[in-house]
Amino acid sequence: MKHMISASLAGLIFGIGLIAAGMANPAKVLAFLDITGRWDPSLALVMAGAIAVALPAFACAKRRERSLLGEAMQLPTSRRADRRLLAGSLIFGIGWGLAGICPGPALVLAGSGLADGLLFLLAMLAGMALYRAWDARG
Repeated sequence: MKHMISASLAGLIFGIGLIAAGMANPAKVLAFLDITGRWDPSLALVMAGAIAVALPAFACAKRRERSLLGEAMQLPTSRRADRRLLAGSLIFGIGWGLAGICPGPALVLAGSGLADGLLFLLAMLAGMALYRAWDARG
């Protein structure tokens, strides 16, 4: 039960942060990505703030064997950028650039009942299913 409560609380705080930062507004995200047009650099501050919070948290997490809820820590061990990581990053970036939405804000938009968020989530789930089918072949 405490896991569900902590996950719900973390999701709520994350969602509020996305809304407050403007990350749930595709027009603002697209303006940030449009470096040759009417560029809006404000989301760079959001990213810098997220990195400033995450770096000490990850440094602390690396020294722990268990999470604050008592679960085993599951941090990535590989630092290698392989073909799969690069391809996934490229596909993610293209999707983000075309739609101005990524998975976190898509959940916020879908939760608000907005069609853009629902459509993005459906496309994301379809892409995940296609990847699973492709990956199972090889």
